[in-house]
Amino acid sequence: MKKEKSNRGQKPQRHAAPRKAVAIPRAEKNGRAKGVDSFPIIGLGASAGGLEAFEQFLGHVPKNCGFAFILVQHLDPTHKGLLTELLQRHTSMKVLQIKDRMRVEPGHVYVIPPNKDLSILKGVLHLLDPAAPRGLRLPIDSFFRSLADDRQERSVGVILSGMGSDGTLGLRAIKEKAGAVFVQTPASAKFDSMPRMAIDAGLADVVAPAEELPGKIIDYFHHVPLHVRRDQARAEKDQSALEKIIILLRGHSGHDFSLYKKSTISRRVERRMGLHQIARVADYVRYLRENPQESDLLFKELLIGVTSFFRDPAVWEQLKNKIIPDFLAARSADGMLRAWTVGCSTGEEAYSLAIVFKEALEWIKPTRNFSLQIFATDLDKDAIDKARAGIYPPNISADVSEKRLREFFIKEENGNYRVRKDLREMIIFAPQNLVMHPPFTKLDFVTCRNLLIYLDADLQKKLMPLFHYSLNPGGVLLLGSAETIGPSTDLFTPLEGKLRIYRRLGTSRQPNLIEFPSAFSRARSDTTVSASDQKSDTAPLPSLQSFADQVLLQRYSPAAVLVTNEGDILYISGKTGKYLEPAAGKANWNLFAMSREGLANAMSEAFHKAVRQKIVVTLKDVKVGANGGAQLVDITVQPLTGPEALRGTVMVVFTDVAKPAPAKAPGMASFERTTQHNARLAAMAQELRQAHEDLQLARDEMQSSQEELKSTNEELQSMNEELQSTNEELTTSKEEMQSMNEELQTVNHELQAKVDELSRVSNDMKNLLNSTDIATLFLDDALLVRRFTPETAKIIKLIPGDVGRPITDIVTTLDHPQLAEDTRKVLKTQVLVEKQVSTRDNRWFTVRIMPYRTQENRADGVVITFADITVAKNLEAALRKAQSNLEARFTHQTAELSRAKKTQGAPGASPKRPR
Repeated sequence: MKKEKSNRGQKPQRHAAPRKAVAIPRAEKNGRAKGVDSFPIIGLGASAGGLEAFEQFLGHVPKNCGFAFILVQHLDPTHKGLLTELLQRHTSMKVLQIKDRMRVEPGHVYVIPPNKDLSILKGVLHLLDPAAPRGLRLPIDSFFRSLADDRQERSVGVILSGMGSDGTLGLRAIKEKAGAVFVQTPASAKFDSMPRMAIDAGLADVVAPAEELPGKIIDYFHHVPLHVRRDQARAEKDQSALEKIIILLRGHSGHDFSLYKKSTISRRVERRMGLHQIARVADYVRYLRENPQESDLLFKELLIGVTSFFRDPAVWEQLKNKIIPDFLAARSADGMLRAWTVGCSTGEEAYSLAIVFKEALEWIKPTRNFSLQIFATDLDKDAIDKARAGIYPPNISADVSEKRLREFFIKEENGNYRVRKDLREMIIFAPQNLVMHPPFTKLDFVTCRNLLIYLDADLQKKLMPLFHYSLNPGGVLLLGSAETIGPSTDLFTPLEGKLRIYRRLGTSRQPNLIEFPSAFSRARSDTTVSASDQKSDTAPLPSLQSFADQVLLQRYSPAAVLVTNEGDILYISGKTGKYLEPAAGKANWNLFAMSREGLANAMSEAFHKAVRQKIVVTLKDVKVGANGGAQLVDITVQPLTGPEALRGTVMVVFTDVAKPAPAKAPGMASFERTTQHNARLAAMAQELRQAHEDLQLARDEMQSSQEELKSTNEELQSMNEELQSTNEELTTSKEEMQSMNEELQTVNHELQAKVDELSRVSNDMKNLLNSTDIATLFLDDALLVRRFTPETAKIIKLIPGDVGRPITDIVTTLDHPQLAEDTRKVLKTQVLVEKQVSTRDNRWFTVRIMPYRTQENRADGVVITFADITVAKNLEAALRKAQSNLEARFTHQTAELSRAKKTQGAPGASPKRPR
């Protein structure tokens, strides 16, 4: 993974082209057919939170950028897609929902429709019905793989916010085709699962926020590819710089890439230069020297660790149904089969072989008992660590059937799949450099898929005899779909079909004629590379002396090996096949492990004596078993003190002893018998001395071993105590976690009960307020509408959208201009205010303004109720009018009575009766 802001050191020369538009050639001379548009196609994948990330990304894409963008998101298959309309608001480019057989054009954005899978062929989009059930679909992986095959190095994969691991397998395919991968920073994503999976898998070239990614992509495509340059002088300088890069990588990692195809190295270097916006290879060499982190990234880039389960399914079906059953049926005896997976990367291919082997055993009779031991090796130690763990993301379901997932994997709580123990124990993973380390031997299967295509032709020719030597007669060699055995038709024969499966022929080759890898091959390549750096117009021709010395060294000088003081072989001179042979099992490039029968014990004693005493030790007439017979050999062990480069190393020389010629004269018989008797006595005496010395050496070594074992035992006891303490702490932590989990569950139940209770209370309150027919208005302490009942809308013109608005801004029919003032008064004094107020339509209400109090008795706004008293007011008015009429009549009658009384009291007046 590469983060833009993590690079340190002086910045090299960069292009200064503007970001407004990128000039993309319509057709490049990279092996593609003319007429096929070669503009970059940017694939964007997202899931949850993807809409916001898409908007941020497209909002920063300049107009007329020359790219096409294809958006793949996990969509609900039952709902109409609205993504097109939503994204069109954030970009000036035309946003289209994809239709079947739609041709991709630059400057457009294409959105996948719901419930469809997407593929691309020659720039034309094709919609497919989903094959997997809902919940198991991986549309991003599917499209990214198709995009990598169609656009090759001009494909770009972008992973944005989302849950799950969809997209990771597709990004691997893009990286294999030398495309680029850009990932949103997990911290800026709403859901960081998909970005984090891509980063943890080591696939991200650039990690940045979504709004910065368009600029990074444009900068990446500003870089001019190396293969389009035509200047011969510039090409020679670039070649020299590439060789310097190989030297820097060898010094940094210890691995030599000089035998890789130059085109492969150029493409990978070009990718790194494009990501850093470096114009010249020489500038990149300087940048590589100043930034050790970049050396690690380039090393990972050159390893091209792209693999998957059951890649090329037809090959695995052929192995399961035909090759392995036939191979097992042809074996007369049961037992263990041995296989070697070369370049296993993160282990998918090794596990695939183990799975098909176990499935193929179902075809064999139950009476047969076979087991399989797989050696899986790779140059990348990080990949080996992942393979050993045997944990893979959920999206392997795209390559592994549901039946195989059930039988051979365990699904963990986080969704990942772990390889079952019985399958894991079939495989031994180990780091190995195929070019430098010795091979495994006595094998029945060798798989070397998609590795040879990155190596030059000379190395491929050397590896075929090596594979032939490693395999047992009739063994099977499995190559990649783009690989062949080349001219080695005398070593292997193809099996039926075109699946690159070969069977080892019985051709016998002497082991000493096979070029075994050795560390000294690096020195030879170093010399070659260093010589290429020297600027000389003509190279001197070899002299006659050098030719003569070469013949003498090859034909007449004794065989010898240069080893370290531990016996690890550094250099082999001459034909050592009669004395040394690769040991079976795990690769071991050690002198004593490779010694033939009868040589190891004698040579071990002489070697240790020479190393301890710094003297030359010579062994005479040592019997060595070779090819069913015996050979006498003299062994010379000499510690080297000079020159400086060889100080501390040991030279071991093997010299054959000629057998004595048989006697021909009869008169010499008695003398011959005496000579033979003396020779036997001398040999027996020498063997006795050697036995005594071996015994003494064994005693010394046993005593040393006992002391080391005591020390080791004490360390193990200490480690055991620490492990016991750690186990107790883990047990305590587990109990605490269980207790905490129970507490959380209890709290969760309580919260759920509270939620249910609040829901019931809310429903009760709503029904209570509605049943009273009393208009109720809730305001906060800023007189903003908080809630109201439907009856309130008949008095104050309220709608649901008025929640949060000031009550003073809303029209009301109340004839009460002091409403806001009275409300503030209640908020201030916390004293109830009650008034009778009329409306403009002759209705009357009792307005009560009360403080709104919480359960903590804290005031938090006001509650205003409006009780309709129109009927009461009308009755009151009628009663008042009736009372007024009664009072008027009563007054009138009282007045008449008063006048009548006065009239009756006057003199001479006749009395009158009142009416």
